[in-house]
Amino acid sequence: MTRNSVIANRIREVLLNGKWIANTNFKEQILSVSWQQAIQKVDTLNTIALLTYHINYYLAGLLNVFNGGALEIRDKYSFDLPPIRSEKDWHTLVNDFLHNAELFANKVEQMDETMLDQPFEDKKYGTYLRNIEGVIEHSYYHLGQVALLRKMIQQ
Repeated sequence: MTRNSVIANRIREVLLNGKWIANTNFKEQILSVSWQQAIQKVDTLNTIALLTYHINYYLAGLLNVFNGGALEIRDKYSFDLPPIRSEKDWHTLVNDFLHNAELFANKVEQMDETMLDQPFEDKKYGTYLRNIEGVIEHSYYHLGQVALLRKMIQQ
């Protein structure tokens, strides 16, 4: 199995279908909440919808680079979630997230393995591998938050 296939499987593990590391994944967590639960505030914590948007923001931004575009995302905008006011709004976000997660994993899997060691957009951002692994680690971090929020909301 190639390195990029192994990494693509790790992406799918955290975002779409895995159980090995966290005994859950993003897809399982976000499909199990209503739109009202997704936007429900718990003290000063981020909402499930906001965390879903946040991870999706980075997936979309990196996909743009994978497709030959520029790195146009900025951290300061990564929590700029448009209002979720209905089940339709929530499903749109969830579907966009799931679509981007699958595209991201597929792009990594299809990537020429030598690309992993190439500079990502600009040398200051490190390699493609560093950025892809960053997405995996970042996703696990926020997956834990989503799982805890879901438990707090569904008590």
